[in-house]
Amino acid sequence: MLLSQRKSHIPDVKIMTKKEKEGEKKESEVKKAAKGLVYGMAMHGMVSYALKTRMHLENLFMLITMGDMLGVPVLPPYYCLRLLPYCVPHIKTWKRTLLRERDVTDSIFA
Repeated sequence: MLLSQRKSHIPDVKIMTKKEKEGEKKESEVKKAAKGLVYGMAMHGMVSYALKTRMHLENLFMLITMGDMLGVPVLPPYYCLRLLPYCVPHIKTWKRTLLRERDVTDSIFA
């Protein structure tokens, strides 16, 4: 078999001109803007509600498991100690969010 008859396993590389690159860049920017518009119109409310719900559930979980830190004994200490390795990375931020001062405007605008 001759070298010229052998099929090459290297794919053909298309060399793009500046105009093609600019056209592709504009197309990707338009596509990105359209995705952002659709996300903002349809999904943003649902996503923010889901994130708030997740935050409240995580705070509730931390209160139930680590409530002894704040003086709220809910679970026996044995179970709290078993869950401690999963809770340790979140304790500092959880205490800060739970013990921060709240205002009437927080519930109105949140």
